[in-house]
Amino acid sequence: MTVKRLYETMYILRPDLPDQDADAAIAKYQDFLVQQEAEDITIQHRGRRRLAYDIKGHREGIYIQVNYSATPKTIETLERTFRLGDDVIRYLTVKLEPEAVEEEEVDAVPDAEAPVEEVAVAAE
Repeated sequence: MTVKRLYETMYILRPDLPDQDADAAIAKYQDFLVQQEAEDITIQHRGRRRLAYDIKGHREGIYIQVNYSATPKTIETLERTFRLGDDVIRYLTVKLEPEAVEEEEVDAVPDAEAPVEEVAVAAE
């Protein structure tokens, strides 16, 4: 049995896609992940943004971030689908470490019992 891991995929859609087609592309890749038995799928539509450099002749792109848990085989097939499709101009998948995610959540909430350090500011 293959273990499911946490992943984050950021992909950029062509900027010339109408809003309906962009929504259809997002739904297509979400349905693909569901078919591949991915779990805890969270999609964040980051909007249309200017690219740092031209990609396939485009100066802008529609950024989509997807967080989910899946098997490594799912990542291979998802990225193959991105390569074959003409609506995605760039993509990147990163494996998230569960320990790192838990530590970030702990660091976000300061400990109420921890002493607060005072910093002395010298007047000039």
